[in-house]
Amino acid sequence: MTMTTDELQPASLWKHFDRIIKIPHGSGSEKALGDHVLAYAKSLNLAGARDKTGNIIVRKPASAGRESSPPTVLQGHLDMVNEKNSDVAHDFTKDPITAEVKDGWMHAVGTTLGADNGIGLAAALAVMEDTSLLHGPLEFLFTVEEETGLTGARTIAPGSLKAKYLLNLDSEEEGTYTIGCSGGGDSEISLPLKRKAASMKSAFRLKISGLRGGHSGLDISQGRANALKLLARLLVLAAARLPIQLLRIEGGNKRNAIPREAWADFLLAPAKIPALQALLDKVGADIRFEFGSVEAQFQGRLEEIPRKASDAPMTAASQAALIGFLNACPHGVQRMHPEIAGLAESSTNLAIVRTAKAKAEIICSSRSPIGPALEAIRASLKSLAVLAGAKIRQPEAYPGWAPNLQSPLLQKMKDVYRKTFNRDVRVVAVHAGLECGIIGEKFPGMDMISLGPTIAHPHSPEEGVEIASVAAFWKLLTAALQELS
Repeated sequence: MTMTTDELQPASLWKHFDRIIKIPHGSGSEKALGDHVLAYAKSLNLAGARDKTGNIIVRKPASAGRESSPPTVLQGHLDMVNEKNSDVAHDFTKDPITAEVKDGWMHAVGTTLGADNGIGLAAALAVMEDTSLLHGPLEFLFTVEEETGLTGARTIAPGSLKAKYLLNLDSEEEGTYTIGCSGGGDSEISLPLKRKAASMKSAFRLKISGLRGGHSGLDISQGRANALKLLARLLVLAAARLPIQLLRIEGGNKRNAIPREAWADFLLAPAKIPALQALLDKVGADIRFEFGSVEAQFQGRLEEIPRKASDAPMTAASQAALIGFLNACPHGVQRMHPEIAGLAESSTNLAIVRTAKAKAEIICSSRSPIGPALEAIRASLKSLAVLAGAKIRQPEAYPGWAPNLQSPLLQKMKDVYRKTFNRDVRVVAVHAGLECGIIGEKFPGMDMISLGPTIAHPHSPEEGVEIASVAAFWKLLTAALQELS
């Protein structure tokens, strides 16, 4: 059954979400959404301020009679991941997200929806405006650039928050509390390239598409394919059999998204194309068998493209170094958690490749809640870069969030869930980066928990939010604020 957003409940939350997705707010471009939040707070006569990074803090006084209650901060991030299918015309810098509701879910049309973290923001704004809720003193923290390295959380000024409790509104499974997460760190590799004069005139493109992609933490253990790894696999086989002259490799868009599409442009004599197509057909069949229904929409396509006069192929040594690095570069789960069934402990994502005239830029994003394990993965990437003759930059990693099963806030929130829904809540740690680890370091003693509605396939155009779970999330949040006061 198809519904309109006007029919959804709670009406106040969905009203705010509808406004949020009409304001472009990809990572690094959150100012307009931040302006909207500050203006809305001002319209409610609430004090709000923006720091030099772009983070926003708003304060709301307690309900009458609850002034002495411990302060609580509701926290979420302003940015979203901008991902779209290649056949969709959408400009994330100016176009609103087009959403549709069907069969109990809301999705966007060919793009990410921004439910991560737009639903959390909408819930916070709905709390901000609601005068009927009972609550203690409230703070609202909205951070920037969470999706590209938790930049906003890293720069929050110590002492800027007074809250005893923090409710992070960035979890993605209703009926679940998150009490721990992985830390993470990027590796930025620059591989020098040398080029030579072209000896062939015909240019072709080999493209991998149709993959599911997804969140490089939450979905990394789902057995999904990485388009860059599949492309490298094909190119290694092709270069061993045919005299291809590589021009460029491109793929991936976001550090925290598994690449769904990738392509390579190269020169090759037209007479050799049937042999390359036969290889593509064979390897493509192997890939379909290997990944089965997980990647049912996989496509490998070969097409002729116009050759630019400025196109110069890589030398044989540069071509071998680039293809070899991508083929050898680790991707996926490196170790499952030894005590928590089904939880990836350590992983790494071959996320982005871009080629310029004199270099290839490669970005890998690695995760683990265990600092030494994370650094071991990054050390292996550094060794591989050195062997390939590349330079590598590894910015400081962000910390994980260690679970505390004895947390007083967790015990209170368990009771709230049981009273509200007459069942027990599930308590988990996740293989994703939440801002709680960084915030916890800046505000020692702050007790934290993360909750949210059910969001499927974040960071990909398959992203959707379950309508019923949003209503349950709102019911829980309001009950928790009353209980904590």
